[in-house]
Amino acid sequence: MQILSQDIKYLKGVGPGRAKVLKDSLGIETVGDLLYTFPYRYIDRSKIYTIREMVSVVPEEALQVESAIPYIQLKGQIVDFSDEGKGRKRRLKAVFTDGTGYVELVWFGGLNFVTENYKVGYTYLLLGKPNLYRQMYSFAHPELDKIEPGFSNPNLGLQPIYSIPEKMKKANFTSKILAKLIHNAFDLIPNGQLQETLPDYLIRRNQLKGLYYALRVAHFPTVSEELPQALHRLKFEELFYLQLDILHYRKGRKSKVLGFNFTRIGENFLSFYNDFLPFSLTEAQKRVIKEIRSDLNSGAQMNRLLQGDVGSGKTIVALMCCLIAIDNDFQACIMAPTEILAEQHYATIKSLVKDMPLHVELLTGSVKGKARKQILDDVSTGSVKILIGTHALIEPTVHFHNLGLAVIDEQHRFGVKQRAALWQKNNCAPHILVMTATPIPRTLAMTVYGDLDVSVLDELPPGRKPISTVHYCTNGLEKLIDGIRYQLQMGRQVYVVYPLVKESQKLDLQDAENGAQQFQTWFPDFKVGLVHGQMKSEAKDAAMQAFIHNETQMLISTTVIEVGVNVPNASVMVIMNAERFGLSQLHQLRGRVGRGAEQSYCVLVSRPQLSEDTRRRLQIMCDTNDGFEIAEEDMKLRGPGDLEGTAQSGMPFDLKIANVLRDNDLMEEARHVAEKILEEDPLENLPQNAVVWQQLQLLKKNKANFSEIS
Repeated sequence: MQILSQDIKYLKGVGPGRAKVLKDSLGIETVGDLLYTFPYRYIDRSKIYTIREMVSVVPEEALQVESAIPYIQLKGQIVDFSDEGKGRKRRLKAVFTDGTGYVELVWFGGLNFVTENYKVGYTYLLLGKPNLYRQMYSFAHPELDKIEPGFSNPNLGLQPIYSIPEKMKKANFTSKILAKLIHNAFDLIPNGQLQETLPDYLIRRNQLKGLYYALRVAHFPTVSEELPQALHRLKFEELFYLQLDILHYRKGRKSKVLGFNFTRIGENFLSFYNDFLPFSLTEAQKRVIKEIRSDLNSGAQMNRLLQGDVGSGKTIVALMCCLIAIDNDFQACIMAPTEILAEQHYATIKSLVKDMPLHVELLTGSVKGKARKQILDDVSTGSVKILIGTHALIEPTVHFHNLGLAVIDEQHRFGVKQRAALWQKNNCAPHILVMTATPIPRTLAMTVYGDLDVSVLDELPPGRKPISTVHYCTNGLEKLIDGIRYQLQMGRQVYVVYPLVKESQKLDLQDAENGAQQFQTWFPDFKVGLVHGQMKSEAKDAAMQAFIHNETQMLISTTVIEVGVNVPNASVMVIMNAERFGLSQLHQLRGRVGRGAEQSYCVLVSRPQLSEDTRRRLQIMCDTNDGFEIAEEDMKLRGPGDLEGTAQSGMPFDLKIANVLRDNDLMEEARHVAEKILEEDPLENLPQNAVVWQQLQLLKKNKANFSEIS
C-alpha cells in the first residue's frame, strides 16, 4: 500500500502547483486519493456526428434539462475567433463548421491557453454538451483535439468524465488532464499487483473482482460490459466497511456511554403542557416525546434523530425536551446553522414560555461587548436555562454550568467536528437530539443514521392547510401575475426563487437580478427585495430581516432561503425554472410557505418543453405534500450520475462511488456479510480477517469519533 500513500506532488505530471489545486479542490493528497476519485459518467466516443445530425439528435426541447443533454462529438474547423467584453466579463468566441452547419464555441476562462493552442483553419475533434443561446447551438469550454496526418485518438471508445470544480477549471485543469494523471498513477503499480483490502475468502465467496482490476476498469473500461462487475466490487467494499463500522459501534454501545438520568417530569414541563401549550399535540408528537422521555430516563446518553417534515412541530418537541432537562436541574441548548434560524427559534420559544419564569438567551456572532459577557456569565452560573445560538455556542469562551441536553437543528449544515465540540463541553455526555426537515425514505433512515435511534413526525398539526401546488409554463404567466397581485393586495407576502443570480450566456435561464427588476415593474405599489449567495452576509441578513418584518412584500432569491426561514405571512412561493431543481430541493423551498393560518400556494414555473422525467417530477410536487413520499419518488427517479449528498452526510467515512439511496440492495448484502464476520470473529483475532480490521482502522483514521457526537 506504500504506492497509494505516496504524496501526490511526486506523481509524474503533478508537481507542487497542481498538488495544491488537487488538494484544495478535491481533497486529493496521495496517489490513493487520486485512484479513488472516480468518473461520474462515461462517454462513448466511437460516434462522430455531423452538425446537421446533431440538430436532429439533440432538438431544442432536449436542451431544457442540463443533466439530460448528451455529450456530442463533431469533426470540423474553426473559421473565426472573436473577443467580447473586458476584464472579468471578457469571453472568447469561435465559429466552428463541418460543412453541414455552424456552431458557436465560447470560453469564459483560460483564454490565453485557447488562443495559444487553437487556430483558425485547423481541423479538430470536438467534444462537449451543446446548448442553445440566441437561437444558435453553442458549446462552452469544449474539449478539442487537433487532427493531423496519422492522427489516432486514444479516446475513441469509452472515455471517463470527471467532475472538475470551478477552482480547477481556472487553473486549466480538465477532465482529460485528470484522466492522464490517473494513467500515470496506474503506471506506478508493478505488474498490476495491488494489496487487497478484502480477505481472499470473502472475495471468492461473493464472486468479487480483484481490487486492481476493479479500479482500472472503473477509470478506463475497454468496453461497457466490463463496468458492472468492477463497480460492484468497489461499491460492495465501501458499503461493507460502512456497515461493519456501524454494527461494530452498535456492538460497543451495549456498554453505552453513560448519560445523565432525567428521572423527573416536573413543574416546568407540566405547567407548559397544561397551561401554556397553544394547541393540542398530534399523536406523532406524543409518540416521539414518549420515545425521547424513555431515552432520557435510561441512564445512557441519548443519540436520537428527529425527522419531521416542514411544519410537523419539531420545535415544540424540542422545547418540551428542554423543559424535562430543566426540571432535572440541567441546562439545554439549541444550535442552528444560521443566525436567522437561531433568531427565529429564539423568538418562537420566548413567545411560547413568556408567562413562565424561564431565562432563555440568544448567542450568535452578532452579540458583542457587555451583552455577550453578561450572557456568558449567566450561562456559566446556570442562570440561563435554555441557550439558543449558532456556531458561537461551541466557542471556547462558552462554559455551561450543567449542560444536559443539546438540540442540533438542520444537522446537515454542521461539520462533524462542530457537533463533537458541543458535547465535549461536559465531563459527562449531554443527551443529543438531532432534528432535520430533510426527508429520507423510511426504509433507509436506520441504515444512513446507523448510530442514531430514529423518531419520525409523520403528521401535521390540526388546522394546518396543505399547500396548493400548481405548474405554469413561461408562456402563460398572466394568471400567475394576477394571483400574486391578489395575494399582495390581501396583505400577504411572496417569495420568488431563481436558479441563478446573474444572467448566464452558457445557460439560457432566468436570473434573480433581472427578475427583481421585472417584478418591481409589474408591482410598483409594493416593495421588492433581493437576496442571493453572492451578497455580503450583512446585506443578505438585512434583506431577510426586511422581508421577515414585512418592510418588503416580495423577496426575489436564489436557494439561500431553502433552510429554516419562517415568515408566517408569506403565502406564495414561486419557483422559476422549476425544471432545474431536484424533488427534495423543490419540497424544501415549498416549505417556506404554509406556516400561517391562510391558504398558501406554490407555483412551479418551467419552460413548455420538458423531458418525461422532469414532467413527472413536477407532477409529483403537484400531487402530494408528503415529504417522505417525495423522498421515495426522488429515489426512483434519480439517475446514476446524479448523486445527492444529503442522505450521505454524517457518514463514518466518505462514500466515493456507492450511493446509499441507489445501492440499497447491495447495502443489505454488505450488511449481512458484516454481521457474519462479527458473529464468527467476536474477538477480532482470526488470521483470515486481519486485513478487515486493519482496513477498518485505516478508514477511520483521522476521522471524528461518531459514537461521541450524534
